[in-house]
Amino acid sequence: MPTKKNFLDNGAMVYTLELTELLINKIKDKHNKLIKYLHISLNASALLLIVNFIFPVYGAEVIYPNNDWEFRQPEDLGLPSDKVKKLIDLSFLDDSTQAVVIIKDGFLVAEKYAETYNAKSFGTSWSMAKSFYAALIGISIDLGEIDSLDDKVSKYLNYYNDERKNITIRQILNMTSGLEFPENEHESMFFRYDQAKYAREIGLEKQPEQIFEYNNVNSMIIGEILKSVTGRNADMLLEERIFDKIGIDEYTLWRDEAGNAMTYCCIDMSPRDYSRFGLLFSRGGKWNNEQVISNDFVNETFSSYWDETPGWWTNEKRGYSLHWWISKNDDEGIIFNASGKFGQYIFVDFKNDIIVTRITKYHPMPGSIQNWGFLKYIDVDNVDLWITILRGLHGIGLIDLTSDITTPNTYEDGESKEFYENYGAIMDAIADLSKE
Repeated sequence: MPTKKNFLDNGAMVYTLELTELLINKIKDKHNKLIKYLHISLNASALLLIVNFIFPVYGAEVIYPNNDWEFRQPEDLGLPSDKVKKLIDLSFLDDSTQAVVIIKDGFLVAEKYAETYNAKSFGTSWSMAKSFYAALIGISIDLGEIDSLDDKVSKYLNYYNDERKNITIRQILNMTSGLEFPENEHESMFFRYDQAKYAREIGLEKQPEQIFEYNNVNSMIIGEILKSVTGRNADMLLEERIFDKIGIDEYTLWRDEAGNAMTYCCIDMSPRDYSRFGLLFSRGGKWNNEQVISNDFVNETFSSYWDETPGWWTNEKRGYSLHWWISKNDDEGIIFNASGKFGQYIFVDFKNDIIVTRITKYHPMPGSIQNWGFLKYIDVDNVDLWITILRGLHGIGLIDLTSDITTPNTYEDGESKEFYENYGAIMDAIADLSKE
């Protein structure tokens, strides 16, 4: 059964207080006399007075990137350089790492790229995209297109008025829908011509809310809900409602051959731009002076979760909430992440306003519409077998993965090994960045 944790005890108030403390730390070196008085026991009202009156006087501000990120030395923002280097070195112990980007307080403090890659080089999100498209549900609620996370999916999708009629949007986002869950967890949907049709036909296997099961179909249904309430494909909404708002203008959004937005995967962009999305959530859904996603939805995302999720690659305890993972939740720190296959991550330490993005080596191809060529006629449910077939045919020269098919494709050089093995140490290193 799910366990509800309230990381932001009093919602926006606590987030504001934590942000206030961050701002206090920013000015303490320059205003020691002021800090002398601020380090007394302050109640909420006093801290809010500081936000409203003192900070404008001393020119403190919350920074967002413009066309590019402004760089700051780690020490300028209270991060020891040796801790930053340790995190980057840990990440690059895995040869599959393409890039690591570290953001603190809206500033770029460190980045590193593998040989032949740079700040403009695209990665692919794989399942990190789930967190992006889930945010659109929050925005649709803000706009009155969807009434509530607890609405039945059948309210918006008529074909769910069957055995699936009691599944809620929240259960879809929390991976607790009870939809059929085969051994391959519907990864084979990726190889289908019409992936939305595939998702629509998946029936109920368990009662909703009974168990957590990470299921790509849930995420594809998000796109169906969004299309139902707006009349538009979810990727178009993503461009208009998020990317245009936070300054992401170079990307590839993949669709299947039938023209469906692939809302469970496949957003190509630079690691710096992935970091913009992380910063949006770190800032409670706000960008500059605009509330892009409601603070309430962000608080929901960062509050309730399943605290025991099965993991095939790590013994580290993880949780899950509204299409985000909780990778660390203990006395050392709380770190959420958008996660993708083979080792794609946007880590968010929202308490300390730190974003760490890591992606693996990727070789983009032209186009944005999947095309499997003659391979579309091969009906294989086992994903590992599919990958073996593809690489085998490529190896003997029968197909060319760079020209005969069009799809996001991670080669063997982008598959994480050591990063997963060091996952716990990497989480500790992220949490340690802000410790004195």
